[in-house]
Amino acid sequence: MNQNLENLVKIGKLKAEAFSAKEFAGLVSSAKKRLADARKGSLAPESRFDLAYNAAHSYALAALRFHGYRSENRALVFQTLGHTVGMENAKWRVLSKSHDARNLAEYEGDTEVDPKLLDELIRLASELEHAVSMLNVPPFKGPG
Repeated sequence: MNQNLENLVKIGKLKAEAFSAKEFAGLVSSAKKRLADARKGSLAPESRFDLAYNAAHSYALAALRFHGYRSENRALVFQTLGHTVGMENAKWRVLSKSHDARNLAEYEGDTEVDPKLLDELIRLASELEHAVSMLNVPPFKGPG
C-alpha cells in the first residue's frame, strides 16, 4: 500500500478500486496502438499530439489501476506517476504541461502544437510504455 495514494483517497481525490486484468490489458492495448500512430511523422502534428497524449494517459491510468486506484481527474493520473512507476517529478510535469495544452486545444480551439513538446511527449509516453510493461501484472486470459 502506498501511503501517498491512500492520503489522496482520504481527501477524495482518488478512489480505491480492485485491479482488473481485463481493464489493464485494454488500457495498455489502446496506448500501444496510439503511441505507434503518434510516431508516424506523416500525420499532422495535432493528430500526433492527441495520439501521444492519449497513449501517455492510458499508460498512466493503467499504472494507477494496477495499484488499485482510480481518478476522475486526468491531470491527477499524471501527478501520481511518481508513486505508481517511480517517474521523476520533472517528467510528469511535462505530461501535466501536455495536459494543459490538450485542454487549450479541446476547449478553446488553440491547436498550435509545440514541436519540442510533441517530441518530449512521445518520448515520455515511450518511457511509460516500458515502465508499465515492468509491472508484475497477472496475464489477462480473455473470454472462453
